Amino acid sequence: MKFKGVLLIAALTLTAVTAGYVIRFSPLFKSDGHSADVLNAAFAEQPVGYINRADSIGVANPDLQHISIQLHPNTTEAPLAAALKGLVADKDLLLTVVAGQDGALGMVTDGAFDDALRSLCRLLPDAKRVYLRWDPDMEVPVQRYSWQYQSPVDYIGAFRHVAKTCRNTKPALQIMWSPAGYPGTEEYWPGGDVVDAIGISVNGPSELAATAFPRDPDLRTSLRRKLIRTRLMNKPVWVFATGNDSLVNALQSDLREAAKELKRDSAWLFQEYAINPPKGRPANAPPLLGVYDPKQTLAGAKAVQAEHLFVDLVNIQTGSFARDFEAIVGRGHQAIVSVEPWRDGKVRKDSSVLQNTILGVYDEEFKSLFYTISKTNLPVYVRFAHEMEIPIHRYSWQSQDPVLYIKAYRHFMELGKGVKNVNKVWGPAGDRGSMEWYPGDDAVDFVSIAIYGLPDKNITDPTKQESFETIFNRKVWRMRWTSKPIFITEFGVKGPEDFQAEWLEKAGAVLAAHGEVVGVSYFNLADNPEVWGDIPPPDWGITQSTFDRFVGALKSGR
Repeated sequence: MKFKGVLLIAALTLTAVTAGYVIRFSPLFKSDGHSADVLNAAFAEQPVGYINRADSIGVANPDLQHISIQLHPNTTEAPLAAALKGLVADKDLLLTVVAGQDGALGMVTDGAFDDALRSLCRLLPDAKRVYLRWDPDMEVPVQRYSWQYQSPVDYIGAFRHVAKTCRNTKPALQIMWSPAGYPGTEEYWPGGDVVDAIGISVNGPSELAATAFPRDPDLRTSLRRKLIRTRLMNKPVWVFATGNDSLVNALQSDLREAAKELKRDSAWLFQEYAINPPKGRPANAPPLLGVYDPKQTLAGAKAVQAEHLFVDLVNIQTGSFARDFEAIVGRGHQAIVSVEPWRDGKVRKDSSVLQNTILGVYDEEFKSLFYTISKTNLPVYVRFAHEMEIPIHRYSWQSQDPVLYIKAYRHFMELGKGVKNVNKVWGPAGDRGSMEWYPGDDAVDFVSIAIYGLPDKNITDPTKQESFETIFNRKVWRMRWTSKPIFITEFGVKGPEDFQAEWLEKAGAVLAAHGEVVGVSYFNLADNPEVWGDIPPPDWGITQSTFDRFVGALKSGR
C-alpha cells in the first residue's frame, strides 16, 4: 500500500508539472490577460508612402499609425482592447497581425484562430481607414518566423481564410497582403478578391538575413525592383521601412524617383494580368517531342518531331544557322530556335547585348534569321535570351534590369512579326522570381522552362537529383501568371542508365497527365565544361533504349 501511495503521489506530481509546462509554453494557453502578451515589436516598421497605378503611379505620404500584434488561438478581447487603447481616433491605422506559434498556417486554415480574429476585428475603430496586414514577409527564404518559406499554397489558403473571417466581422476593413518584395513575391499572391492593398518592406531583418540572391547595390535600386515585382497586381502599394527617421526621409525621395521611372516604363511593365487555365494540347494527344541532339543519336527516331538549335550572332553571320536550320526542315522536323544575342563576329560588346538589341545594332542578323525561318511552312518555336532570371552571369543577358530585358525581347520579336510560322517563346529557367522579366501577354505564345535533375551544381551524386515531378510542379506554379501553354525546351537527367530510364519514365507519365504542356525537348549532351569549374559537367546523354522507354511512358501515360 505504501508503495502504491508513493506511485500515486509521483503520478500526481508529474501530471501537475506537465500541466504547468503546457500552460506556460503551449501557444494555446497564452495571451489571456495582459496587453504585453499581444503587443509585438518585430514588425515595427515606419510607413514611407504609397503609389497607386490608378492615380497615374502617383506618390502619397498620408499619416498612418502602426501597431503590431501577436495573436494566439485563445487570445481574448481584454488584452486586445488594452493594446488598442492608445490609438488616435481620427488617424488611419495599420495593424500588423502575426501568428504566435509553429504550424500556424494549418491552424489558421482549420479555424483555430477564428474567435481571436473576430474579437480583434470587433474592437477596431470605425472612424478612419484600417488596414489589416497578416503574417508579412512570407516569401523571404529564411525561417525567422513560422509562416516564412512555406508552401505558397498553404500560405494562400491561410491568408484567404483570414481575409474572409475578418471581412465577415468588419466589412469596411482593408486587407493588406504584405510580402517583403523579395524575388518570388508573386508566388504567394492570394488573389485580388481578398486583397485591397499591398505592403512591401525595405531593410527588414528577414531580408537582411537572406542569402539566396545578391544584394542590390543601394536601397533606391532595391525599392524599384520591389515595386516591379508587384506590377502583376493592380493594387495600391505601400512601402514600409525598418530604421530611423533619416532612413524613412531618404526612402521617401527614392520612392518619388522610382515612381517616375515606373511611369516612364509603364507601357512595358503594366498590363492587366489574370490567372487563367492555359489553352493546352488536344485531348488524348501527347506533347510535341523534340531533342537537342548535335551528335544525331536520337534525332532519327520515329517519335521525334522537332530539333533544337542554339544560335548566336556569329552562327547567323557565317551562314551556319541557315545550313543547320535547312537540314532540320529537310528531315521533316519542326525547329526550336534559341537565339543567344552574343559572340558577335563584328566585335561589338557582349556586355551590352540587351542595350544593343534595343538600339537595333543586331537588326541585320535578326532579320536574316527570321528570313531563313520564313522559307518553311513548318511551325518554328523562337526563344530569345533564355534563363534571364538566374542570378549568375553565365550569359551576358542574365541578371540584368527587367525593363531592359523586356524592351530587348519585344524589339527582337517585333522584327519577326510578319513571319507567319513563328511561335514566340519566352524562356526563363522557371526559377524563383521569373515573372519579374515577363515581357507581356501580347509578345508571348508559349512559356518555356528548363527541368534538370540536379538542384545544385555542387551535387555530384545522381541519386540526390530531384524528381521531374517535383521540379515541374514548382516551376509551373511560378508560370501560372502567364496563362500560357508550357513548352519544356530543355530537360535532362544524369547517372547510370537504369536511373535515367526510371526518372524519364516517371517524367513521361507526368507530362502525359498535364495537357498544358504542348511540347518537350530532351537535351541529349553533356553541359558546357567551362561553367562547371573543377567539377565534371553533368552528362545528360541517354541511349536509344532509354529514350524509347520515355516515349512509351509519354504516349501511354504510365
